[in-house]
Amino acid sequence: MSDTDLAYTPASTLARLIREKSLSPVALVGAILRRIEASQPVLNAFITVTADQALNEARAAEAAVMRGDTIGPLHGVPFSAKDLINTAGVKTTFGSFALEHNVPAKDTVAVARLRRAGAILVGKTTTPEFGHKPLTEAPLFGRTLNPWDRSRSPGGSSGGAGAATAAGLAPLALGTDGGGSIRIPAACCGVVGFKPTLGMVPHDQALDAFANLAFIGPMTRTVMDSALMMQAMAGPDANDPHSLARATPNFAAASEAQGDLKGVGIHWRLFLGNDAIDPETQRLFEDAVAVFADLGAGVERRETEFANTLPIWGPLTFSAWASRFGRYAEEIGDRMSDSLRTWMAQGRQYGATDIQDSLAQRTSVFRAVQAWFEDCDLVVMPTLAGPAIAADHDAMAPYVIAGRAVGALRAAWYPYTHPFNMTGHPAITVPCGWTAAGLPVALQIVGPWWSDDRVMRAAALFEQARPWAERRPMLPFDQ
Repeated sequence: MSDTDLAYTPASTLARLIREKSLSPVALVGAILRRIEASQPVLNAFITVTADQALNEARAAEAAVMRGDTIGPLHGVPFSAKDLINTAGVKTTFGSFALEHNVPAKDTVAVARLRRAGAILVGKTTTPEFGHKPLTEAPLFGRTLNPWDRSRSPGGSSGGAGAATAAGLAPLALGTDGGGSIRIPAACCGVVGFKPTLGMVPHDQALDAFANLAFIGPMTRTVMDSALMMQAMAGPDANDPHSLARATPNFAAASEAQGDLKGVGIHWRLFLGNDAIDPETQRLFEDAVAVFADLGAGVERRETEFANTLPIWGPLTFSAWASRFGRYAEEIGDRMSDSLRTWMAQGRQYGATDIQDSLAQRTSVFRAVQAWFEDCDLVVMPTLAGPAIAADHDAMAPYVIAGRAVGALRAAWYPYTHPFNMTGHPAITVPCGWTAAGLPVALQIVGPWWSDDRVMRAAALFEQARPWAERRPMLPFDQ
């Protein structure tokens, strides 16, 4: 198998081939590392590549297979981790000059569990500084580009993970999502991105565990590969109160795409606090909704009243940034991103009553979403109001559809994602088509709390009906 074919082989298949002794972990990791090296001048998806460590771990993994040792479900399979996620002994910069030389002493829980399952870290993927915006660029490392169209952004803030997954730079990627940061780049890059229920994957890096908005989750080319990551990462941890006393569903079984969706009630909506959507995105999305009916689900459109949640998310998030990162702005000055400094300054303007009001409104949004599921099982909507935007788009500039400014980027491009960071509901994004210009478009499936396996099963059945994983971007290092 060529390096390119290996790069686009699902992790589920790679793990099986390794178990069967038909594929060498050393050969696999070597192929991925060569591909990452070739990709860096083209996509710039990695901040740090752990080549020596990964090859050493691959040799140990191969030796374990040959000895007949008991091995984990992801034994020998490469994965990447966003550079906001702590990795023991591996530089974790948060995309900032302030932490350019930061080396954590321990892995975050999700990384430790993936390693325990046998996965091998090949590097840390790019992120905007402290994950603060939906375009992946930072003064520390420059700009990351979209594999499908290198004039476009891969989205953010897990943009390096999205680009790496789409370009075959590791079959498994670990991202974070504080307002859509897994789902936005997954949609832009034509891959799967899953934000689990709050607490399903423990987040031991959250500074405020009780009011946490940020999630850790998988980005992969197939639903099954996300399921395998979830199977490894989910489960209680003493450092995350939301995770305690929670059983882990059988994600792998749910993602086998057995049966159909008969008896499942699905409501779909085109808008979520916005009033504009790219016409081609709308057409592709509405065409995809029909697939759920073909699978036997009871499908009905519902456009219940729902206010844009940016006025709630913004005060909570910007004030948190000001509190957590303000000292770094003093240290590094204009080497910090202008947009981050601007939003931190805005965050410092909010008073205690503003924050309390936003916390109360967060609860109201949670209850509004909870009410959706009184008469349906799942809700389907677009992930973004349009495909990937220009790589040089100003994050402070408005979002434009058909030459018309339709609102702030957060409010108008991805109103569909940040509500569920505040409510904690599970949400998966999967590709649902490609535009005439060759850009991916995605839909999002949302479920009640702790229905992560049901959300994933619906995504897997959709994937089976409308497969996407065989599509590959045209890249110069593949020619």
